[in-house]
Amino acid sequence: MSNPRALRSIVVAGGGSAGWMAAAALSTALQGTRCRITLIESEEIGTVGVGEATIPPIQAFNQVLGIDETAFVKATQGTFKLGIEFVDWYRRGHRYFHPFGRYGDDFGMTPFHQQWLRARAHGDPAPLSAYSLTEAAAYKNKFDRPPADPHSVFSTFSYAYHFDAGLYAAFLRAHSEARGVTRVEGKIADVALNAATGFVEALTLESGQRIEGELFLDCTGFRALLIGDKLRVGYQDWTRWLPCDRAIAVPSARLADLPPYTRATARSAGWQWRIPLQHRTGNGHVYASAFMADDEAERILLAGLEGAPTGAPRKLRFTTGMRAQGWARNVIALGLSSGFLEPLESTSLHLVQSGITKLLAWFPDRDFDPAVTAEYNRQIAREFESIRDFLVLHYRATERDDSDFWRHCMTIQPPPTLAAKMEMFRLNGRLIEREKDLFHEASWLAVMLGQGISPDTYDPLADIVNPRETQAVLSGMRNVIARTADGMPGHAAFIERHCRAAQARAA
Repeated sequence: MSNPRALRSIVVAGGGSAGWMAAAALSTALQGTRCRITLIESEEIGTVGVGEATIPPIQAFNQVLGIDETAFVKATQGTFKLGIEFVDWYRRGHRYFHPFGRYGDDFGMTPFHQQWLRARAHGDPAPLSAYSLTEAAAYKNKFDRPPADPHSVFSTFSYAYHFDAGLYAAFLRAHSEARGVTRVEGKIADVALNAATGFVEALTLESGQRIEGELFLDCTGFRALLIGDKLRVGYQDWTRWLPCDRAIAVPSARLADLPPYTRATARSAGWQWRIPLQHRTGNGHVYASAFMADDEAERILLAGLEGAPTGAPRKLRFTTGMRAQGWARNVIALGLSSGFLEPLESTSLHLVQSGITKLLAWFPDRDFDPAVTAEYNRQIAREFESIRDFLVLHYRATERDDSDFWRHCMTIQPPPTLAAKMEMFRLNGRLIEREKDLFHEASWLAVMLGQGISPDTYDPLADIVNPRETQAVLSGMRNVIARTADGMPGHAAFIERHCRAAQARAA
């Protein structure tokens, strides 16, 4: 028997990646119900469109939607992503890699990295990176889809995607409309509240059309027309931890070898991204306006391109932080209306995905139980804070003192949750994991070590394993990883063979 209080109408305010990800997920989840889904967007309003790099959970999102990976990569001019290379972050001339997938395989009574720390303490020079198949493949420009074999070395391997965010939105639009989503073209002119409940009851467009609904998703970007402008939900400013507040994006010519990873290069007042797609390269400069003028930031960006620019630079202003409540009354903010964390670890689209997943886990009826809303907000805040801590680590743990910006970063007082993690790792290499952390052990290891935080000692239980056995296991792992990476096809060749976009053939 159906719930008589079940939602009958959902309105998605705004398109772009956030709006169409929400529409696609809801239309899939609510197939067979009587719930009507309407999305409002205007072709006159541009999207930010810089979120072209992702992290591995997007695989699960696409799979739930029933999206074929090959078709998706072709449609979005996509490439595969094995991690992120960080250049000049710890100090100038230094680089390290944050790989997707784990390091080595646990043996003995401790996590794998504790055995590596013990071996290093006894003179073994092999870096932790020697135990990552993902990193080995990335630096050889190799890629292959891993077989579903838990005993294979590929069980340590993971990947995500680079893609054109605008093409992804268009791809999801077709998916959504095929499942009954109604798209309405127009700009929102007014948000009407119910006088008795204070809930949003309708959106009026500039054309005069009135669209009523029961649940509203605010995907209107930084404008936050519903949750911010109308409901007056506040915003938590995290600039004291993450001082960058500007970005400039520009496309450039395609890279011939299509490296399967994102690059983040530290600059004197921020950092520059490089994202290889099939038809072009995405580039951008994230910087702090308190330490650098806009024209200087643009000059640095253009000077750092690896190919000729193919479009005009686009400027973006932001305040790092999150909405005080992601869900207020009958409005849920997704995407930029819910908050902004700079794209240093490619989490922008993941936060959209996470908000949608949590909405489906705590889906309301027309009564909008406050306990459900509160739990959603608690979980969203926890995820934002976890990602915030991970990003702050990149800035705070540095030896760079060659500019006012980096000297400022060295004085940042990290959030207590991050400070505790850094101190524990520095003491003995142990990693504190908190509830539902997005980034797990391997990610924290990569960045802690990459940013120069070296443990004083290791877990004493690592000494239980015989040293000769440890050396034999570690040597075997390194050899298997090196051979496997060598045997993988080139990334560009893999795309050419399996998922080349038609438009990329002439590029």
